[in-house]
Amino acid sequence: MTIKTGLMAAALLMLAGCNAPSQHAAVETCKADNQMQQTTLYFGLNRPAGAQITSNEWQQFVDQDVTPRFRDGLTVFDARGQWLGNDGKVAREPSKALMLIHGKDAQSEKNIEALRGIYKSRFAQESVMRVDQPVCVQF
Repeated sequence: MTIKTGLMAAALLMLAGCNAPSQHAAVETCKADNQMQQTTLYFGLNRPAGAQITSNEWQQFVDQDVTPRFRDGLTVFDARGQWLGNDGKVAREPSKALMLIHGKDAQSEKNIEALRGIYKSRFAQESVMRVDQPVCVQF
């Protein structure tokens, strides 16, 4: 992902802030045992140079890096990123979104940041977009 993805993330966060009071109110009415954090990470599949990240490479990342850190469960879905490049052209990129439901604690934070760092390093990515919000969860 490029720096433009960061700008897109900032715009999404600003829009998310418009709903903050209702989300906050929903969490306040949520039983303490049901209060959790939702983190969604967006991983671009284009490399700056070379072939696109393959399905096998992605699955190895999930199996070897994500699952050991979030054994209780996770959700992965296909996505398509889009942003306005410095050249004024719209850039598009196939992506994967990883949704994690977790406690708001230091270990979860450490694990999430580790995943972002590993992916950026392994696949030569500039960024991995992260979106967090409080959620009320029932199983």
